[in-house]
Amino acid sequence: MRRTILFALIFSLGLALAPLAGQEAPPVIHGDILIPDTSLEARQDIGIRSHTNHLVLLRPAGGLGPGGGMSPTQLRDFYNLPATGGHDVIAIIDAYDYPSALSDFNTFSASFGLPQETSTNPTASSNTVFQVVYQGGKKPRTNAGWALEAALDIEWVHAMAPNAKIILVEAQSNSNANLYAAVDLAVSLAGVKQVSMSWGGSESSGETAYDTHFNINGPSFFAASGDTGGKTIYPSTSRYVVAVGGTSVATDANGAFTGETGWSSGGGGNSPYETKPSWQTAVSMTGSGRGVPDISSDADPQTGVAVYDTTRYQGRSGWWVVGGTSVSSPCMAGMVNLGGGTFTNTTQLLTAIYANYLNPPATPAFRDITSGNNGFPCLVGWDYVTGVGSPQGTAGF
Repeated sequence: MRRTILFALIFSLGLALAPLAGQEAPPVIHGDILIPDTSLEARQDIGIRSHTNHLVLLRPAGGLGPGGGMSPTQLRDFYNLPATGGHDVIAIIDAYDYPSALSDFNTFSASFGLPQETSTNPTASSNTVFQVVYQGGKKPRTNAGWALEAALDIEWVHAMAPNAKIILVEAQSNSNANLYAAVDLAVSLAGVKQVSMSWGGSESSGETAYDTHFNINGPSFFAASGDTGGKTIYPSTSRYVVAVGGTSVATDANGAFTGETGWSSGGGGNSPYETKPSWQTAVSMTGSGRGVPDISSDADPQTGVAVYDTTRYQGRSGWWVVGGTSVSSPCMAGMVNLGGGTFTNTTQLLTAIYANYLNPPATPAFRDITSGNNGFPCLVGWDYVTGVGSPQGTAGF
């Protein structure tokens, strides 16, 4: 509860002290957590620009990766996933340019025994493991906070689906117009089966107009539920997007899984603008709108993941320990890709997830998380902290 209050205060502080729209705010440091400037929202940006949802742990953590970040093997073990697999293409949507994307992606991959991209040209369409595409047809300017977001996204979607090709689509800026143009571009790329968006912004009355970008046949869409407990953000509240929430994992001295609770700062609640979809009608909720999240995985920065990024930010570069629902969104996109499902749109995927929750198979597809609080309590069954819970293998997809 203390951390939920902390991040609610930080959100309020960000709105109160943020600069004019489009300008960068200073990062916020509280204890051992750094909240990047790109993860703060200016009041003037609501409905116009989006922010990242990643947080940096400034001390060594307890995972088995560099700096004590969780390793790919650990997360795969937490969620009963195989070490290999994946198919077709996963698109990651981020803003601005990440100049060291290819080399950092390969360093991360080499560190954990994952496939590497052999091409030295990040934008070559013939690349088989990793590629960069520019939304505006030209390289955007660099933004170090967004570069760290992109590093997290491309590395951890790759960690979950090692044999899928990863395409980073770089929007010219974090304006919603550019970000959704990048989404449209991703949809047009051959072979894209999943699209992950680790960004978002406070809900606003005009948001449903953006739903047309996701209410299409083609890939499935995933979005971070946000890093302010009990608060909702768009596009995760779209009826046509899988809203991915956050958990906190516990491990023993050997790094093995011992438990999972709801993350106190994970976003959740009912949308005031999006109506409840048919696949949620049988789920018990306190509100009448679309409820989020749908599903969750590790996001607590205290149990954050190892990320490699050499684009210097706040005087640092190299290995980082990063958390936030910016972790869980690409991880979930990779998990669904790993499952090899033949969904032709997000509605089909969400219908399957809720069907497997409401009528569980003999071996449950999801881990029901009943401990934790983000302003809402974790409950037996669906809740506003973790949704249906966390995946156990890929049977739920």
